[in-house]
Amino acid sequence: MSPENKKKLNKIRVKLDKIDDSLLILIKKRTSLVKKVLKLKKFKYQIVDKKRIKKILHRIKIKSISNSIDPRITNRIWVNMIKSYIDYEKRNFKKK
Repeated sequence: MSPENKKKLNKIRVKLDKIDDSLLILIKKRTSLVKKVLKLKKFKYQIVDKKRIKKILHRIKIKSISNSIDPRITNRIWVNMIKSYIDYEKRNFKKK
């Protein structure tokens, strides 16, 4: 890689790091809301709501397409995020 391209790459990476920092703030906010939702659930089976998951993924697909984002990327991100929060809720269900 040329020195000029290395500089360009580093500038782009700095921007990516800033976006990552912003995403962490949003994940913290999302986690806070998930904690509130978890407090409302009385039974562990209420953690996984397949209809809600389907609606979320459909909504994200539509928004991705309208924003010219590859929906395969956003689908993978959301599926993994949903799975991670389901796991979080299961681990924390009785710990209220």
